[in-house]
Amino acid sequence: MITTIRSLAIASILAAGTLAATAAEPVTVGGAPMFADKTIAENAPNASNLTTLVAAVKAAGLVETLGTAGPFTVFAPDNDAFAKLPAGTVDELVKPENKEKLTKILTYHVVPAKATSEAAIQMVKDDGGKHMVKTVQGEELTLALAGDKLTVTDAAGNVATVTQADVMQSNGVVHVIDTVLMPKM
Repeated sequence: MITTIRSLAIASILAAGTLAATAAEPVTVGGAPMFADKTIAENAPNASNLTTLVAAVKAAGLVETLGTAGPFTVFAPDNDAFAKLPAGTVDELVKPENKEKLTKILTYHVVPAKATSEAAIQMVKDDGGKHMVKTVQGEELTLALAGDKLTVTDAAGNVATVTQADVMQSNGVVHVIDTVLMPKM
């Protein structure tokens, strides 16, 4: 009995050590480590596949907001998602005179809660295949599943697929997506 208890205690200590080592290793996005103890605003500029998003966030003046306590769930379009937009769209949006429109688009990608992909998928299942989430911008996005992939649908019916989920940050979670979502304009 004592040997069994001692073995269980040793196994628990080893498992805790393994979990601590695993937790210490950050997830990478765009080749850069994303540290769970840093904010979204601190981590995102290091990801080579989020440079367009970071430039847009700066142009909209949202860096400070994404550095606050949150919590936030950010559906972060990667550079390829922005490249799908009509030619010149990004250049036009980052102009100072379009700051309000850009802010509306970017805040449409943010939900004021921390939702992992597991939680989002469970909400979709609990709601019979679709789950509505209200964004910081005020409109809703529709979460659903395509096979085992989490999808996000905007007001116009554009569907983004989560290509990298659960990038944990100190003030929320980031899910990288393959399409820019557009609110009603």
